[in-house]
Amino acid sequence: MSEVYAARRARLRERCHAGGSAGALVSRAANVRYLAGAAPQGAVLLLGKREDLLVCAGPEGSRPDGALRVHALSAPGGDPAVAAADLAAAQGTESLAVEEHHLTVTRHRAIGSVAPRLRLADLGGAVEQLRVVKDEEEIACLRIAAEIADQALGELLESILVGRTERHLALELERRLVDHGADGPAFATAVATGPHSGRRGHRPTDRRVEEGDFLSVCLGAVYRGYRCEIGRTFVIGTSPADWQIELYDLVFAAQRAGREALAPGAAYRDVDRAARQVLDSAGYVDRLSELSGHGVGLEIEEEPQLAPAAMGKLDACVPVTVEPGVHLPGRGGVRIDDTLVVRPEADGGPELLTITTKELLAL
Repeated sequence: MSEVYAARRARLRERCHAGGSAGALVSRAANVRYLAGAAPQGAVLLLGKREDLLVCAGPEGSRPDGALRVHALSAPGGDPAVAAADLAAAQGTESLAVEEHHLTVTRHRAIGSVAPRLRLADLGGAVEQLRVVKDEEEIACLRIAAEIADQALGELLESILVGRTERHLALELERRLVDHGADGPAFATAVATGPHSGRRGHRPTDRRVEEGDFLSVCLGAVYRGYRCEIGRTFVIGTSPADWQIELYDLVFAAQRAGREALAPGAAYRDVDRAARQVLDSAGYVDRLSELSGHGVGLEIEEEPQLAPAAMGKLDACVPVTVEPGVHLPGRGGVRIDDTLVVRPEADGGPELLTITTKELLAL
């Protein structure tokens, strides 16, 4: 893998040179991991004039790319970003691009103080842009993460649910993720029942599952740092009511439209529109969230954003979620969420990573 990380750093260096900077200081943890293979807590990556360094506050806990030298601070309490700027200046670097969207003002000033002759520029989202298109090894990690999430969800559906609390079910799902080999949950697991169901980002409560409830679940697994997401909605203990079937079928149709719109060259806003207009035409425009999907990878919400005002077009090998939903206050709602990889039609179209059934099950 050393050559993979070296190639990523080389691409970033080219962008820096094109922007007039001799090197870069990367401080956002996911970006450090992407370029170095590991991101010990607080570590930063310096793309220097003479060599690249992973600068850590102490002895590194996880090993980076073997070709990358680690510089551990000798004194406790030091700031790796400030130390990296000092090292860059010592290498003769005249200009350094930094992640201004991640550095605090205090940290930025400290860097300027320790290396006053170093000209600082904004790196912007250059690393995030490099991360959008995944290589096949990254996609393989996402595929395994999705398999783990599918397993955990499938096992939960085979258990007795009535009478159990949202909080207890969420904790059980997270335990099952780890049991099946996940590094941990990709985000806080959402389990929502009855009037809570279908609400985006719901935090589990002590409400107990009741007969006739909608139960919506959203979870994800982390595998080797890569995060997937899956969301499903079920009916508990009885045949669904007519309004539940109607709402479920509508959200399912919207989700299918979004999935079918995924293709290299498709505009982000067009994918969002494909899912959104199904729900909009049924009168739910005021019930929709601000986006119908997003990228996944080393973080659970990466670029691209599938939203009405989003700019840009999809490339092949970009993993995204498609996750429309409708929540009706006081009644509940439906969310259906899959992780897919954009593929050209010649390769079979979008690759579905999360395969748990989307049939409306009565549990």
